[in-house]
Order: sequence, then structure tokens, then C-alpha cells
Amino acid sequence: MNRTEMPKATLAGDRSYAEIRKAWQAAKLHPLWESVIAHKLRDGGPAPNHWQWKRIRPLIDDAMKVASPAAVERRVLTLTDQDADGGTTTNLVTALQILLPGEKARPHRHTMNALRFVIEGNGASTIVDGKDCPMEEGDLVITPGWTWHEHVHLGSAPIIWLDALDAPLHRYLGTDAFEPGPVHDLPNMPDDAAFAFPNIVPEFTDEMPQFSPVFRYPWAAARDAVKAAPKWKDGSRRVRYINPITGGSTMPLMDCYLTQIDRGTETVRFRTTSNAVCLVCEGRGTSRVGEETVSWDTHDVFSLPHGNWITHKANETATLFVVTDRDALRRLDLLKEQCGNEI
Repeated sequence: MNRTEMPKATLAGDRSYAEIRKAWQAAKLHPLWESVIAHKLRDGGPAPNHWQWKRIRPLIDDAMKVASPAAVERRVLTLTDQDADGGTTTNLVTALQILLPGEKARPHRHTMNALRFVIEGNGASTIVDGKDCPMEEGDLVITPGWTWHEHVHLGSAPIIWLDALDAPLHRYLGTDAFEPGPVHDLPNMPDDAAFAFPNIVPEFTDEMPQFSPVFRYPWAAARDAVKAAPKWKDGSRRVRYINPITGGSTMPLMDCYLTQIDRGTETVRFRTTSNAVCLVCEGRGTSRVGEETVSWDTHDVFSLPHGNWITHKANETATLFVVTDRDALRRLDLLKEQCGNEI
């Protein structure tokens, strides 16, 4: 039956279907048969989005002129997809945050996990639960859920980084919460020096949190690691940023990877139920995402929505930082992945 069509017969004494339906509405009930529900085999997924650095970099300059952290808390430009309820893709929101020399962003904490990946500039620091995390180009700094964090810029030029949060998932679940500073009740976190020895981690008296106790992952180490990595099943080289205590993702619900695609390499097609956002750290190439082709260059950002067959091709050796909701779906037993050479 068409969802707007009503049965003409009287169903309950002298009450019409329209009257019965009105009573349902008053009781906050809705007949399922009037809803449009499509049960079908999915083939493909939402379209990708692409933010070209050459286009958005001048717009970042405009943001520096018209907004300041003192007035707006955070000078942030969100990368939005109209079909993702204001997020960048399903379950993830990413943004570009800018700090000028001498500026500060006041401390706060929230239940959402967040990260910062530095695109341009240096000399700033993010302070996470009292630990100072210097920010240089290519560094990853994580701010796990409910950790206090603030930003301070003592450098000489603007710094720009990519923010990524699992905020859409928290909002959907109703678990999003926020607390402004001042900072209080800081935990006693181990120094990063305790994790400086490969394959060896300390034993702790108290139970550690579920997120990584290491908040800063330097670019130099990640770059060398991905260069040395063997090829993954799709033909790229891939390394994962991990929690050194558990070997799992740096933070629950969000996973971070660095992917290298050798010059002239085209990866084997791959698809997944997870969603990802990619930042091009270096190089240029193209990605086929479903029926669309994204031609990307250094510092571009593009999304990889769930359900699409994906291939990447590098015109010159390229490195991509990838943030994804893969760990959230794995925990829910909803992660399904398929590589073209496995069919």
C-alpha cells in the first residue's frame, strides 16, 4: 500500500482508518506498513568527497583573518558531507584547525575520541592529561575520550592540522558529553620513555586505560616504518598506529594507518563495511571509489565511504594517513572486508 493511501472500509465499528491512525499518532505509534523500507542486497556505497588543498588553502587564510580562538574557542573549518548529517563520512567527522603564533586553545575534555595530524607548520604543542606533545609536520597526536587537552603555539608561523573525531557515532548513541576547563583530577600517566624499547613494555601496578598511554607518534618513525613494511594484500604498504600495551588501535572506536603506494603501483581492489578519511601526506595519484575517480595531490583530503570497491594508483610514490571507524565495527562484529584477489 502507498504510504499516503488509506483503506476506505470502516475497520472498528464506526471508526474510519483515518480516525484510528490519528489515535495511533497521539499515542506515538506508527504503522510499519506505511514506511518505505528497502530490503535489498547492497552493491556499492555512498559517493566519496574530495577536498583539494589548492582550493581550500586560500580559504584557510581567510579563517585566520576573521576568527580567533579568544572569540570562537577553536578556529576550525569542518569538512562536511551533506549526506552524512554534517560529518565527513559515516561515523567520522574531520576538520582543519589553525593556530597562529602566540595563540592558545583553552583546555577541555569530551567523551569523543579525537586526533590531530599536522599538515603544515610546527612549534605548537598539545597538552594531553598533563603530557606535553610537540607538534611537527606529519606528527599524529591523539586525545582519547575524556582526556584533558589544550593547544599552545610558541612557533613563528601558522600551524594547520587535521582533526578527526568519532563524534557522529557518539551523538547517535547519546554518549556525547563535554566539560570545559580548568583542568582537574589529572591521572598519573607513564612517561613516553617507558615505551621506547621495541617489543618490550613495562608491567604496571594499576590497570591501564583502554586507550594508548602514548599520545604522540612522530612522523619520522611512522615514515620509516611504512617504507620498511611488506606489501599488504591489496599491494600497498601499510602500518597501524597502535596502543603499545594491547597491540590494538590507539583509541577505542577509531583506527589510524599510514599507507604507502609505490610509484606506478595500482592496488588490488578492496571493499569494507568501515568508513575512512585519507590525508595525502606526500605524492600524487588517483583513487577509484565505486563509480567515481578522485585525482589527489599532496595535502588533499578525501573520503572512502563503506561498501565501495576501492583501488589506488600512485603517479609517484605516495603516503596516505588514514583514519577509520574500522575498530568500532570490529568490536560490534560488523566488520566485513573483501579483497579482489580473494573472490
